[in-house]
Amino acid sequence: MAVIQINFRGKVQKVKIVCNFVRMEFSSKLLENAVYEMSQLPGIGKRTALRLVLHLLKQPEARTAQLALSLQQLRNQVNFCSSCHNISDTVICEICANPKRDTGVVCVVEDIRDVMAIENTSQFNGLYHVLGGKISPMEGIGPQDLTIHSLVEKVKQGSIRELIFAMSSTMEGDTTNFYIYKQIQHLDVNTSAIARGISVGDELEYADEVTLGRSIINRIPFENSLKAH
Repeated sequence: MAVIQINFRGKVQKVKIVCNFVRMEFSSKLLENAVYEMSQLPGIGKRTALRLVLHLLKQPEARTAQLALSLQQLRNQVNFCSSCHNISDTVICEICANPKRDTGVVCVVEDIRDVMAIENTSQFNGLYHVLGGKISPMEGIGPQDLTIHSLVEKVKQGSIRELIFAMSSTMEGDTTNFYIYKQIQHLDVNTSAIARGISVGDELEYADEVTLGRSIINRIPFENSLKAH
């Protein structure tokens, strides 16, 4: 517990603040190291990390070994599709290699989670282009850090008739959409944006399948989305 003084309307008052600092004493350095590494994962605090590590210790050794092996294989053997930049086991991912997909329609998304979310709707039969993030000056991410250049080059080839911007409804997402639009607006390609069935500020991966599916089907010309802003 900490006590601080604040000046409220000319009067100095003492306020007690309860601070719950996570302090752990480990009986094993190996356990401490494992908890620390686990807590580096997004959304995992030290208490959750400790619970996960202790759970793994209770599992058969073969189970833990299989988990470690799958993570090592993922890190060492995973590929990125040379066409759409999606995570893949092969040079060309299954979606790009599928002859039944409409190669003339490309959906531009931030990362693989958005591909998975849209695929789960079963409402889109085109291809994807994974940017690998979105333009965010605050985080030091510029156009050169994304796969925008390869997207523009694909559009220049003339085989794409429509680009669907399916970025999240955030300032960074809108900035990325607009930047790409400016790069290709002189080219012979239609541009559209998913309908705003997705709440402003929401990420695609958290949208329910029905809402996301309808947003894809009811997409609007990108120029119209600019007027809406």
